[in-house]
Amino acid sequence: MITDFAYLLLGFILACIGGEFFVRGSVGIAHWARISPGIIGATVAAFGTSSPELSVAINSGLTNQSDIALGDALGSNLLNVALILGITLCISGIQSNRESIKRDFPSALLIPIITAFFAYDGVLSRIEAVLILLYFVIWLTLTVIEAKKQRDLTDKIIGEHNIIKVLMITLSGLAILFVSGKFIVTGAGAIAISLGIDKFIVGAIIVAIGTSTPELATTVIAKLKGHDEVGLGTILGSNIFNGGFIVSVSALISPIVFNWNEVLITLIFGVVTILITYPYKDGFISRKKGFLLLAIYVVYIFLLWQNKGTLKI
Repeated sequence: MITDFAYLLLGFILACIGGEFFVRGSVGIAHWARISPGIIGATVAAFGTSSPELSVAINSGLTNQSDIALGDALGSNLLNVALILGITLCISGIQSNRESIKRDFPSALLIPIITAFFAYDGVLSRIEAVLILLYFVIWLTLTVIEAKKQRDLTDKIIGEHNIIKVLMITLSGLAILFVSGKFIVTGAGAIAISLGIDKFIVGAIIVAIGTSTPELATTVIAKLKGHDEVGLGTILGSNIFNGGFIVSVSALISPIVFNWNEVLITLIFGVVTILITYPYKDGFISRKKGFLLLAIYVVYIFLLWQNKGTLKI
């Protein structure tokens, strides 16, 4: 058991280090390519911060533990909004732009609804994964098209500017992230078996916290430096990557079989938090919503852990 927790802890540490490297490198590339802050957050930074989840998805799929990947992706999405965005909002409110409201919020809301529709039978098949992936590709294509239209200089984005150094940092971070995923899956799977805990719950709570550390660092740092658009874009983009791309990849490797009740409560809370966060007409997300999101996350953890798969909805 001690060894399993050591694997998990080491995986979390490597995820944090690798995520930091990958985000710095990715944002540096975006800066060099002159892409706007919102697009950077929703695509490059979001992919960078979602890399631990991707690593977990691949490793768990290859070892027939895809329910860990599903729990990690859905749990990370809820944690991103309810906990990380909640903490960020508690610092101060966030002003979102019209492009993010039109582009990212609807997709972040729609993907868990689509997943719930496909997952009703307790299995996410390869065909269903392809359909979810198709929606993700459409969103990504539209985002890239918008990026070309909005291309400009982004002098205030955090990141290195030397392209050779940027590429080295990015590749190093990516390598560390994939190693971290192997440690996290090995440790989490063993702990779940030892404690008799469902693997989905382990993924949704324990693994999700570890793989979401890059999002936490990126969003809080962006907030403290006054780059609200980058932080919000990272959270929403990461959710879209997790739900649209990472869950699909895991299911394509190995169809996911799970407890419907556990998945449903996570999806419901995920949709509720997005609806609460949805900005007013002026695009402002108030500080009060941050405290409400934190309270919702506490309730979610309590319900999921207390029922441990016996919850009936």
